[in-house]
Amino acid sequence: MRNSSVNWLPNWVPDDHVMNQDEVALWERLAQSRRAPLDSEWLGKAYSPDLSLDLRKALCEKLGMLAERGWPVIDQLICRHGAQPELVMAAGLCHQPVARDWLLDLLDSTADSDDDNLCVLQALSCWGADVSSEVVKTCLQHPGQQHRLTGLQLLSFRAHTLSDDDLLDLCRDTLEDFRDPVVIAAIRVLQRRDGTAITQRLADLCQTGSMPVCEAAFRALGCIATPASQSSLMQLSECLDDEQRRKLACQQLDQQFR
Repeated sequence: MRNSSVNWLPNWVPDDHVMNQDEVALWERLAQSRRAPLDSEWLGKAYSPDLSLDLRKALCEKLGMLAERGWPVIDQLICRHGAQPELVMAAGLCHQPVARDWLLDLLDSTADSDDDNLCVLQALSCWGADVSSEVVKTCLQHPGQQHRLTGLQLLSFRAHTLSDDDLLDLCRDTLEDFRDPVVIAAIRVLQRRDGTAITQRLADLCQTGSMPVCEAAFRALGCIATPASQSSLMQLSECLDDEQRRKLACQQLDQQFR
């Protein structure tokens, strides 16, 4: 019978996986980790590719959060079991330069279309400046949503080194994406800049984008808070036919002049 004090055990496991008593015990130990911190050696011994995916991820997340104490054990597990996705994730979480170098080498050995490639890119997301511009560009042009979102996260680390035109060019496909989360993520990259060309592109999205995209674009114009963005908001507040969009423009203008 499971310990009633542990209320965060997974509500489900895959159909082909039955949680055994050993896994229950591991979940219970993880649940107690705030009161009794886990060390890297214990986590390394507890990990096995035969465990359920959720449990493997939980163990590797704890390992990654141990930073310099976690990487040597992560490295040992990779040597023993190969570049399992959860171990790749842990390598990214530990934020160690040697882990970054291993991930960059691993990226070179994966095809752009592979699921493994996406896993490595996501692990490298905190080191966007170290990923080549060609990799970022390929990621942004990939048709998959997760590839594009990861590419935008990588781009955010180097956006400050690009001209407005270059940044807009890299974001073209993501700004024209039919999926709102991708367009909104691209808007968040652009809103850190205050150039006229970027302001105009955001103003265009206020008129043509879906309502979630429109709302994000209006917020971005409000964040930019330059004479150019204020002028765009003024024009939008006067020319938009859609009452809801016009109201959003007026709200951002009001906040500008408070």
